[in-house]
Amino acid sequence: MPLETRTLYVATVLALMSTPGPSHLLMLSNSGAHGFRRSLATAAGDLTANMLQMLAAGLGLAALIMASGAALSVIKWAGVAYLIWLGARMILNAKPEAADTNTAVANASLRSLWMQGFITSAANPKAVVFFAALFPQFISPDLAFWPQFLALSATYILMDGTFLSAYGLGASWIAKRFKGSARVWIERMGGGFMIAAALLLSTKSLVQRS
Repeated sequence: MPLETRTLYVATVLALMSTPGPSHLLMLSNSGAHGFRRSLATAAGDLTANMLQMLAAGLGLAALIMASGAALSVIKWAGVAYLIWLGARMILNAKPEAADTNTAVANASLRSLWMQGFITSAANPKAVVFFAALFPQFISPDLAFWPQFLALSATYILMDGTFLSAYGLGASWIAKRFKGSARVWIERMGGGFMIAAALLLSTKSLVQRS
C-alpha cells in the first residue's frame, strides 16, 4: 500500500476518533472504577468485536446485516439496556464503605469487563457497514485485496486501542487521587459515563433509522 494512501487513511481514522464514542466512555467508567490494568479487558472486548465486524465486512456480509432489520433492533436495544443497567447499578453501589474496601474492584471479573466492551461494540451492528464503506476508499484494485484489507484493519485496531488506553490511563490517574467520599463520586461519575454510552448508542440507532 502506498505511503500516501496509508497516511490519508490514518488521518481519516484520527478524524473519526476525535470525539469519544460509547466504547471510550465505557473505558473511562471501568478504568476509573477498576483500575487501568483491569480495564484493558474492556478494551480487548471492544477490539475483538471490531475485528469480527471487519471480517464480516471483508466477507461481504454488510448487505445481509442491513437486511436483517429486526435482528439489528434487538441487538442494539439489548446493548443499550445492558449498559443502562450496569451504570445504574454502579451509581447505587457507590458507597463510602465500598470505596474504602475496593468492593467494586473485587466484584468485577476480567470476563465481565471483557464482555462489557464486546457488547458495547457489538451493539452497533452497522459498524460492519461502516467498515465496508470505509475500506474500499483506500484499497487499490491493482493490488491483492486481503493484504490491503488486513493492513487497514490492523491499523484501525492499533489506533483504536491507543485511544482506549489513553482514556483509560487518564481516568485511572484521576481516580487514584481520590479516596473515601470523593472516591464515591468518581464511581458515580463512572456509572454516569456508562449510561451516557448507552444514550449515545441509542441516539445513533435513532439517527440511522430516520
